[in-house]
Amino acid sequence: MSLPHLASRLYGTPLLLAQTKLDILLAVLGARIGLPEPHAAVALPSLRVAPDAPPGIAVIPVYGTLVRRTLGLEAASGLTSYGEIGALLDAAVANPEVTGILLDVDSPGGEVGGVFELGQRIRSANAVKPVWAIAADSAFSGAYVLASAASRVYVTQTGGVGSIGVIALHVDQSARDAQQGYRYTAITAGDQKNDFSPHEALHPAAQARLQTEVDRLYGIFIDHVATMRDLDPAVVRATQAGLYFGPEALNAGLADAQGSFDDAVTDFGAFLAARRSPVRSLTAGRSLLASSLLSQEVSTMSDRITPDVPQHTAAPAEPATSPGALPSPGDDAVQSAIDATRAEALAIAELCQLAGYPQRIVTFLAQGASAAEVRRALLAARAEGPEIDSRVAPDAPAREAHPDHSPLIQAVKKLTGKD
Repeated sequence: MSLPHLASRLYGTPLLLAQTKLDILLAVLGARIGLPEPHAAVALPSLRVAPDAPPGIAVIPVYGTLVRRTLGLEAASGLTSYGEIGALLDAAVANPEVTGILLDVDSPGGEVGGVFELGQRIRSANAVKPVWAIAADSAFSGAYVLASAASRVYVTQTGGVGSIGVIALHVDQSARDAQQGYRYTAITAGDQKNDFSPHEALHPAAQARLQTEVDRLYGIFIDHVATMRDLDPAVVRATQAGLYFGPEALNAGLADAQGSFDDAVTDFGAFLAARRSPVRSLTAGRSLLASSLLSQEVSTMSDRITPDVPQHTAAPAEPATSPGALPSPGDDAVQSAIDATRAEALAIAELCQLAGYPQRIVTFLAQGASAAEVRRALLAARAEGPEIDSRVAPDAPAREAHPDHSPLIQAVKKLTGKD
């Protein structure tokens, strides 16, 4: 059975596909799309099943040649559609039992249409749940568009990534048509309507237009990888669509770690476990901040002692660990939460100072109270306290009421790294 629709997806259109895979496709499908029989039969790839992973990690298979739509062809044909991958991604994001998503990639790439949009969806999903990827054993061209969108990329010892380039193929079978007694005449409206016809030699103007489109898509590919991998576009372009295997992939900045699928799953599980318990790190951080602030307060009070009073007690030593080095498991999300806690600590200190209760800063921090809870507690304390006399005697000395003048506020800013 002839499959002309496949020919239209292979010829005269740019592809994000490794050259070796393109040769295999032509060998397998050649006779079915009007090309001569291959000299040797090439077996179609068999259906693969995603490996198992611990509960909480959704493994999404990205196998075989990637296409926008399968058009009814079964997965055993070696095709995987961007729609299928996107549906699995959406299901994993929506599943409350899934805490992390792992892309298991073994693909030479494929069609351009839809691949960059899916790459953006992967990066957006990563903002909700961590998305990692592993090239086991290949993530080339269009497949690397998807893998690079993950926040962390593994590559196996024998695996490879890259092929950051675009290819378009035109077949001129006019000589073969003449041998078989065929002569095609195209009746068209529009000078470019018959561009890329396999029954005619490729016109130089048509070739130039196709080259322009290939270059445009190449620029999009370069920018995508540079953005996702935080690389200089010039560095990505310098790869010249080369393939990078094992350690080479790490040295080129195209992957983050080398390891097997099991290694990636183990590391991902540990990462997610640390991410699920950020409260422990935040509580430790608040306790450390409170104790450090108390030391700062004692030190400040010691500095205020008049020089003629004998000091029998040595000033407390500087804390061994500063809040700027609060323990962090290396997770960006946890670090962001710690940064937010530091900002909240400063807000609590300022609230206490403005309310006239600077002595309660350390207590609130040690209790782990939020800024909103502190605000409510201070308002309640002010409501129950005596009425404030706002009259100021003309000869009264000026008071430094601004929070920035408070030694405690200065101590909190120093500890949290705020200016």
